[in-house]
Amino acid sequence: MPITANDPNRTTWLELPTNTDFPIQNIPFGVFLTRDDIITIGTRIGDHVIDLGALHQMGYFNGIDLTDDIFLQDTLNDFISDGRKTWRLVRNRIADIFDTNNPDLRENASHKEAIIFSLDEIEMQLPVNIGDYTDFYSSKEHATNVGTMFRDPENALMPNWLHIPVGYHGRSSSIIPSGIPVHRPNGQTLPPGNDTPVFGPSKRVDFELEMAFITTDANQLGESIPIDEAEDYIFGLVLFNDWSARDIQKWEYVPLGPFLAKSFASTISPWIVTLDALQPFKVAGPAPIKEQLPYLQYTGERSYDINLEVYITPNHGTANKVSHSNFKYMYWNMSQQLAHHTINGCNVLSGDMMGSGTISGPTPDSYGSMLEISWAGKNPITLNDGSQRSFINDNDTVTLKGYCQNDSVRIGFGDCSTKVLPANN
Repeated sequence: MPITANDPNRTTWLELPTNTDFPIQNIPFGVFLTRDDIITIGTRIGDHVIDLGALHQMGYFNGIDLTDDIFLQDTLNDFISDGRKTWRLVRNRIADIFDTNNPDLRENASHKEAIIFSLDEIEMQLPVNIGDYTDFYSSKEHATNVGTMFRDPENALMPNWLHIPVGYHGRSSSIIPSGIPVHRPNGQTLPPGNDTPVFGPSKRVDFELEMAFITTDANQLGESIPIDEAEDYIFGLVLFNDWSARDIQKWEYVPLGPFLAKSFASTISPWIVTLDALQPFKVAGPAPIKEQLPYLQYTGERSYDINLEVYITPNHGTANKVSHSNFKYMYWNMSQQLAHHTINGCNVLSGDMMGSGTISGPTPDSYGSMLEISWAGKNPITLNDGSQRSFINDNDTVTLKGYCQNDSVRIGFGDCSTKVLPANN
């Protein structure tokens, strides 16, 4: 089935800001609270938010096999369960409804009043009920930097790293949408020179520049997903800031890995950009350094050229860009991650989320965490107000941005933004 929504020549009758992340070729999906305190599923074109529940009730999806309440829910899980054919039909229909040449909704004032909202009239919610969350560790540059810091350059990568997409099971209850502040976590740390731990607020709160993909119901327990089919079960992507408390993590991670240092909060951008919308931006990923096992081998392009940026804004200050990376740097791609995740028969469900792991590029200005940017605190950076940062201070706001761009269209993710508040007593 063709993806007609992606036609780069398509224009819309809605007014769009210059260089918007959300042209008519994007059509992401999210969940929002309306001006009447109703939670509904929607999409976004420019700075207009569209109530898909109202659009469906008024007959604009006639001919597509959808249940009456598919968009009248507080999560996207059921819609995602309907599968790729339905996602594509709905995106194509939305593009047709808002196309410049279609007068059906454009000329119906009462329908427009019920369907179209401005950004200041809505409040974004978490788009899916995330039953399970897995975080990978798939950037070779990031893994090499961390290994160099804490081991030595000759043994920066662990022996398994070039053979499997390393990952761990994270905590889904503390995943929040952009705009929700988080408190600096308390926990145990082992200060340099001490032989017993102390308790108190983390002194090394850090962002992690990641992306995450959302799955549909993919396989039965005991079955695996072949790598050539993996993308059929990926609904879309969000920006993902997987907050870390580096000092808590250093003390607790042996022998079972991250725990309290990671579970206090993780932030996602609220609009899920579909894999269909990203098709024009597929690229080849890094070539394998060592031959991979057959279940991880693939053909064709499986990476995506997504520009990623990180900004730190001090309290009452202005934004400072501290990193510019790209999703295409990932050594292990999403298809490999999903194939590996299920090779043991682990079942994946609608709304499950898979984090990429910190995305670092080859140069210091493309590192995806303050741990790397400041090299474990040894090289603080100076912000434009003259203050210095080795890690994130109280009342700093960290904002992730992401977008794809070619000669015809820009597809973006909006902001993933969080303010760090002081620790609770």
